[in-house]
Amino acid sequence: MASAAGNTIFKQPKAVYAVAFACVVSFMGIGLVDPILPALSKQLDATPSQVSLLFTSYLLVTAVAMLFTGWVSSRIGAKRTLITGLALIVVFAALAGLSGSINGIVGFRAGWGLGNALFIATSLAVIVASASGGFAGAIVMYEAALGLGIAAGPLLGGLLGNISWRGPFFGVAVLMAIALLATAVLLDKTPRPAQKTPLLAPIRALRHRSLLTMGITALLYNWGFFTMLGYAPYPMELSAVQLGFVFFAWGLLLAFFSITGAPWLQRKFGTAPSLYGALSLFAVLILLIGVFTDNRWAVIVCVIASGAVAGINNTLTTQAVMLVSPVERPVASAAYGFVRFIGGGLAPYAAGKMVDHWNIHVPFVVGAVAVLFGVLVLATGHRPLAAADAAMAAGPHGEGSTARAASADDVAGEIADEFGGAPDAIDYEREVQHR
Repeated sequence: MASAAGNTIFKQPKAVYAVAFACVVSFMGIGLVDPILPALSKQLDATPSQVSLLFTSYLLVTAVAMLFTGWVSSRIGAKRTLITGLALIVVFAALAGLSGSINGIVGFRAGWGLGNALFIATSLAVIVASASGGFAGAIVMYEAALGLGIAAGPLLGGLLGNISWRGPFFGVAVLMAIALLATAVLLDKTPRPAQKTPLLAPIRALRHRSLLTMGITALLYNWGFFTMLGYAPYPMELSAVQLGFVFFAWGLLLAFFSITGAPWLQRKFGTAPSLYGALSLFAVLILLIGVFTDNRWAVIVCVIASGAVAGINNTLTTQAVMLVSPVERPVASAAYGFVRFIGGGLAPYAAGKMVDHWNIHVPFVVGAVAVLFGVLVLATGHRPLAAADAAMAAGPHGEGSTARAASADDVAGEIADEFGGAPDAIDYEREVQHR
């Protein structure tokens, strides 16, 4: 019976595989540039702080765009939103590869971020609507794409970056163009939602303390995460290929613990205690990088190990948002994505300034402190998280239960961050409901 279910999951319409392939390429984007950061700095005569703007422009535009993706998709439909996002990624990735200056690449990465926001906000909804085998089958497909993309991005970046720093950008453009063509041809036209999302809905949602608390926690966590991602490659002093393999190992751990480790911890210890532990351990690893920055192997080991706790954090923070949010899931996701990516966008820029004014140790220490502050902020929202965990355990018939069925519309924007995480949380919630 389990074998039959597995066969059903992977016997999908061609449109599902087309969108899943696009998801793989999209999730490659976060780690793709890491192996080529030192090469960009050297060959374009740019400082590390200037190169860090590749993350800043990409993530800040993604953050702001998160506020509008629901408004756009509810008016033009999921397929058109998806196609628009893919087209923007193809164009701006190719332009980044053609650029001859760091400022040009930074600008084109901003356009790439806009396309990515439109794509990731609708891709899961499209897979859910098109997949056979129900909701669970769609989630498995999405998680497989997520894991493969996160792990393969740095490896592809390293292999192509060893030829030229332009290689990763052209590689993404070509792969996304294939995905765009396949999606346009194979995916049927999707109907427009019956209800349009108000433009200011995500901003209004931040008036709810529980959602704002989780958003600020994620902002502080992302500060440490993108400090590590943006500056750890420099003290390693490795080639593009070697850096690619380091971050490939990091991505494998991130994907594995996001999909398997985080749900197990949540069920065993609860959301809040699991997050306290994972965030604290992540802060310790970043602090160790800051203290032992001059030791290449210490940095490599800490970076790879951070993939495990980052996977747990990414899953549980996104799940926590959905557990405590008093608004619709797409709106909550957009509001949360906006706040958390602000931290991810500002951190590399601030880290660059710290390096310019002091030394490379400082941004890692500051990043570790930021993550610890995130633990303190999270602690102020312990009660609603504990209540939500209890409601999930009680099931839909328990008193005060907040468990809800997840329709395709509900999850349209839920996985609106590059690291996924919420798919398994949604799936588990549905399992609890049907016990």
